[in-house]
Amino acid sequence: MDRRDFFRTFLKRTGIGAGITAAGAVGALGYYQPRREVYVEEGSVSDDLSGEKLERPKKAVIVGGGLAGMSAAMELAKRHFEVTLVEASDELGGKVTGWDVDALGERFPVEHGFHGYFDQYYNLNELFDAAGVGDVFTPAPGYPVKFRDRPMEVFGQTPKLFPLNILTVVQQSDSLDMIPIMQHFRQMRPVLDMFRYDYDRTFAQYDDLDFMSFCREQEIYEPFLTTVLHPFSDATMNRMEVLSAAEALRYFHFYFLGSPEALGFRITKKSCMHALINPVVEMLEGLGVRIVSGTKVERLVLEENRVSGVVLGGSGGGALARVPRGSVREGEWFSMTADDGVPLLVTIRGDEYQAFDATCTHMGCPVRPDETTGGFFCPCHAGVFDAAGNATSGPPEEPLQRLHVALDGDELVLSRPDSGAGPEVLECDYCVVASNVSGTKAIIGRSDIGDTAFARSVASLGEADPYVVWRIWLDKPVTSAKYPFYTVARFTYTDSVSIFSHFQEPFISWASRTGGSVVELHAYAIAPDDLRSDEVIKQTMLEEMHHMFPETKDARILYDVYMQQDNFTRWAPGDHADRPVSETPYANLYFAGDWVKVDAPVFLMEAATFTGRLAANAICRKESLKPTPLPIVPMDGIFA
Repeated sequence: MDRRDFFRTFLKRTGIGAGITAAGAVGALGYYQPRREVYVEEGSVSDDLSGEKLERPKKAVIVGGGLAGMSAAMELAKRHFEVTLVEASDELGGKVTGWDVDALGERFPVEHGFHGYFDQYYNLNELFDAAGVGDVFTPAPGYPVKFRDRPMEVFGQTPKLFPLNILTVVQQSDSLDMIPIMQHFRQMRPVLDMFRYDYDRTFAQYDDLDFMSFCREQEIYEPFLTTVLHPFSDATMNRMEVLSAAEALRYFHFYFLGSPEALGFRITKKSCMHALINPVVEMLEGLGVRIVSGTKVERLVLEENRVSGVVLGGSGGGALARVPRGSVREGEWFSMTADDGVPLLVTIRGDEYQAFDATCTHMGCPVRPDETTGGFFCPCHAGVFDAAGNATSGPPEEPLQRLHVALDGDELVLSRPDSGAGPEVLECDYCVVASNVSGTKAIIGRSDIGDTAFARSVASLGEADPYVVWRIWLDKPVTSAKYPFYTVARFTYTDSVSIFSHFQEPFISWASRTGGSVVELHAYAIAPDDLRSDEVIKQTMLEEMHHMFPETKDARILYDVYMQQDNFTRWAPGDHADRPVSETPYANLYFAGDWVKVDAPVFLMEAATFTGRLAANAICRKESLKPTPLPIVPMDGIFA
């Protein structure tokens, strides 16, 4: 099909040729209108799947208390399973969790970072509805994109009808005028091809290519690339240069091009932990779910082709690692990782060897020595420990575990103190591993996996580049900020800005009383070449905030929480083919998480919730129980 025929077909199918009014009345309401669907699971249609609940309870252990684990736990508990949910952190919620900090004489909630909740988060919204979260959301007034070197673009609410949704985006943008787009139609044709998303074809054709190369090879119209594709794709937490083009096409299909919902999202009026996670936890407890928090899973017990139990870690003795004696020096921390992935720190103080399990007791991130205090610091969530390992600030409540050090010739043997009892083992009829990438890899790596192909599949999972969340209390208001949230483009680090004192309590009240403001800066994914010390990154992001909001140059930072983490899933070119799916080679073991390979058009928080329910449905089918319908946006693009 040549350019004229393609464009003629596009006009004919969408009704644009008859005018926007006609398009809304005829074309957009026709065959090509995206509609909400229900995911068709293999084996979901069967006369045998008629049961509602188990007659006799069976034991299910869920590993990981994020959205995937909580959704799986809810579905199984409703079916009369005896569910135990194990979470390494003190709190459930995963990346939506939060904690409180004492600052400026008050107590404030802090979380992983700003979250937007889209209408097409069908499964996630059903989880929240089941928990009765109530009136905790408010619509975001727009989707502004701030650029370093040109005026801001604002994409507001768009119509749900195709093609009015697309035309509205173009109409709202000063740099996407229709006339130059028509003049550069050849460079816009690949954008129209994005409406042809089809799982099998898209991943077969584009998964080995990064999204930046895809845009360059397709010669996509540069203003559309820089105004829309680049800023929005950064929100995957993966840089365009290392993001699979197929995953990017699925992402855009899910969030806008194939979604029946408008381009808009909601934000919470109080912290995600208080607004959303606490009600979900209460709902799970009301269903009889046993929650074991602050406890890591050591490994799975495998017998023949099944998981018979889940071993909880940190309760028994035994050697963790051997360290060459000459590697440890007075006053210097020697850092290493044990064979089972546990980070370790050992030093000499006086005449005594001292060693710690360097795993933060909040969410399991590795801590590092803090030279200024002589203690330890967790960069993930700003946890602070003193020299004895006691938690002194931030979200951790428990101390670091002190390790026993014994001499054996020229080696130091590091081991956990023997509690006098063996590790606790949770027996199970079914097991769902719903941890994040690093947690899943560690658990499977410590388990006696006989299926080498399966073990390699899990080991191939990766995490995206580090990201930064920096929440700042300022002594002056950000008067030029008219929106609560900004996507940011063309800066070294900053990718988004959230003005919490504009939309969330208790920050609104604090700002009203003090005349200050609370701002959160995000760096979604920091390229290896851009990694610097925390102080350099903070200084650069501060200068970038001053550039965006000049009035902040005169503001003092009264308090801040700076976090650097690397726990988002990597969607690199070629990753998809080797990803593990929900059902595993072990008859009663299932996976859930946004990293699980699925053909459904889901992403981020919705992918986590969807796969949690998917795993629960697979277990229900094993027990001849009726599965839960899983709503999704259309499987295919409008022109697929």
